[in-house]
Amino acid sequence: MIIGFDGSRAFIKARTGTEEYSFQLLKSLAKIDPKNIYKVFVRDDFVKEESWPNNFYFIKVNLPRLWTQVGLSSKSFFEDLDILFVPSHTLPIIRKPGLKTVVTVHDLGSEYLPKSHQVKQRLYLGLMQRHQLKGATKLIAVSKATKEDLVKKIGINPKKVSVIYEGYDKEIFNSNDAQVNTLRHYGLVTNNYFLFVGTVQPRKNLERLIRAFGQFCHPERLAKDLKIKSRDPSPSVQNDNRRLVIIGKKGWSADDIYALPKKLGIQDQVKFLDYVKREDLPALYKGAIALTYPSLFEGFGLPILEAQSCGCPVITSKVSSMPEIAGKGAILVDPYNIDDIVKGMIEIQNSNVKSQKIKAGFENIKRFSWEKCARETLKVLEQVTSNK
Repeated sequence: MIIGFDGSRAFIKARTGTEEYSFQLLKSLAKIDPKNIYKVFVRDDFVKEESWPNNFYFIKVNLPRLWTQVGLSSKSFFEDLDILFVPSHTLPIIRKPGLKTVVTVHDLGSEYLPKSHQVKQRLYLGLMQRHQLKGATKLIAVSKATKEDLVKKIGINPKKVSVIYEGYDKEIFNSNDAQVNTLRHYGLVTNNYFLFVGTVQPRKNLERLIRAFGQFCHPERLAKDLKIKSRDPSPSVQNDNRRLVIIGKKGWSADDIYALPKKLGIQDQVKFLDYVKREDLPALYKGAIALTYPSLFEGFGLPILEAQSCGCPVITSKVSSMPEIAGKGAILVDPYNIDDIVKGMIEIQNSNVKSQKIKAGFENIKRFSWEKCARETLKVLEQVTSNK
């Protein structure tokens, strides 16, 4: 079998989300599959920095714009392929007639949260999702929640969709001792900050998270309005020295998010670190009070697994795919309710609750691995090509 693999996102330097999925899946396929031929289509600036098996061929597509709709489209005609695999949403509209295609769908955020996406992005994704996904031979959804969205929102036949979970990088994210020097480098102290990891953009719900953190820092607000009875016999209410650390690249419509801490008078307690090297992330997870991830919508939520694998407790949303991915290893909150997010921050400081969630997190991550993702993906590709 000759597999065409869209590698346009896989080798971006600062990988997040779909880019990490593309890279890790390709690397895992290289480990488990010595027999099939892979033609990996990459951008012109691709540099082969790692060694790859002899059955993997990298083909540069020299086109700065319309890479998919012109560049990948032309390769589907001129390269000998049995199947084309696209690890992120978008197929070429024009492609070789009869060519079997498999597409991974990560989420339908533009359908559920249209105001959290740029207009041109909404229009483009809307066209791709409603027409191209129906034209693909097979779809892979990264969660059951995403499969349900495909069925309900796009009208895809559920038999056409296979659910295959993502994995996490076990070589980097593990429970080994944290590097204290890494925390010092970023000016942080162990167990003194809440952490967020992800692109800084509206759908990540960062404005409510920042407001919740602002409330958390004022004991009188907590005691008077939230009326929370702590199960800890001697709870600490001195939260004015806590920090909220936000890691991630600046995304669309993020200016209000960056400006909010100053408006609330907590600018000295909220730290934006921009993109952080992957090698530094484990120490930052391990040093945190908790990962606070109250996103409004996620197809998967990879930071949840990364945090759990590092022994970092998780506070995340009880909507979309997040309960499915987090399992029992997280406190689930209503992402639209600021007080509920605050309650999660208070609850995770209870030593018993924290240890329970960490233990459950370690148990939960056993369900996920990139090797498992690769084997299940390869099985789908083989099934598609065997169906004449």
